[in-house]
Amino acid sequence: MDNRLFVAYKPSGMVSNHFLSRIKRRYTVKKAGFSGTLDPFAQGVLIIAFGQFTKLFRFLKKAPKTYRATLWIGASSPTLDIEKIEKVEQMMPFHPDSVTFVLKSMMGEMTYLPPKYSAKKVEGARAYDLARADKDFELKAITSTIYDCHLIHYAHPFLTFEITISEGGYVRSIGALIAQKLGFSGSLSALERLNEGDFTYENEKELNPLDYLDLPTNDYLGDSHDILLGRKLSVENFKKQEEGIYQIVIDEVLSVVEISANGVEYLLNSLSLKA
Repeated sequence: MDNRLFVAYKPSGMVSNHFLSRIKRRYTVKKAGFSGTLDPFAQGVLIIAFGQFTKLFRFLKKAPKTYRATLWIGASSPTLDIEKIEKVEQMMPFHPDSVTFVLKSMMGEMTYLPPKYSAKKVEGARAYDLARADKDFELKAITSTIYDCHLIHYAHPFLTFEITISEGGYVRSIGALIAQKLGFSGSLSALERLNEGDFTYENEKELNPLDYLDLPTNDYLGDSHDILLGRKLSVENFKKQEEGIYQIVIDEVLSVVEISANGVEYLLNSLSLKA
């Protein structure tokens, strides 16, 4: 079990790093990592890798991501979730058609501010550390693509919706924007990540990394030992010579190379895929 890739399900109320420590103890492994931090109050899909497979995270099909969220309309919190509810406004229930209209209006490309309680870095410091220290700072707006946003259930003042969003999106901010369009503040009372790209939870089943790489394949027409031994490579020896990042598999050994105007560069060299 030196190398392994699988999907775990993080429970609510646990920091992602603490959940990873629990996974490492259960599988008795020393080197492990995860991709896509979940907020402590959130639950759901977390991609886990052991050993050398931790090098694969940046090459995996991890987007778009789908979440199921419950928005507490009228609840104000600086964290945009239930961690620090400061005030709750009362209002009459909304017509279901109004709720559906607002959710549909969120679809498409959207520019917005990330939550101040987030892992975004500001001059080297994490935003949530600055926020907890009551420091004044500004975050840069980000742009996300929302592919789908639809109603699951509405029991006033709680609105449950599912959203499919591009990499790096913040559902807490989207929830606050939905509440704002309804004329009130709002914070998430629950958040579950259902999938990250092609990754879904299947009882921690071991996955074949080749099925999840977000890279086109290429063939090396020269001596295979050039790649296996990490020698300098020539563009002319590749079947596909267009600029781009490619996966090369030789005898169950994976390498990732980038072809550019400057030549060929290894991004990952000779990772064994054998169990």
